[in-house]
Amino acid sequence: MVVDNLSNATIYFSLHPLFKKAFDFIKTLDIEKIEPGSIQLEKDSLKVSVSETKMKTKSESTLEKHQKYIDIQIPIKQKETFGWSSSTHLKNSVKGYDAINDIEFFNDVPSTYFTILPGEFAIFFPEDGHAPLIGEGETKKIIIKVAVI
Repeated sequence: MVVDNLSNATIYFSLHPLFKKAFDFIKTLDIEKIEPGSIQLEKDSLKVSVSETKMKTKSESTLEKHQKYIDIQIPIKQKETFGWSSSTHLKNSVKGYDAINDIEFFNDVPSTYFTILPGEFAIFFPEDGHAPLIGEGETKKIIIKVAVI
């Protein structure tokens, strides 16, 4: 997992060949005015979605993990808290891995929580169980899906 400010994104370009393209795309956006929806930047390898959704309490949020994609999550409207746990500690799968949607949910408790602000980002690799959308009210965020290679 990586947590940092968007101004430091170049530090992480060497972690994946598509990270530069993902963060360069974010620079072109008027983040405050972007509308909800999806954009495919690189066939099935790089996808961007913008969503507006209701935040959850810690007890309502569920740990999830992915196998085929890395998540880059960027809050736009307000701060967002995430639960995190190493996938090695995830034991209580809800329904098993859903290969079509590349997601598996877990009833385990996160080992830690952290909060990021607009202008910051979190990168979750397949090894990272994460429970997003913890907070109050409505939020708007960008989620970039980067294919694992």
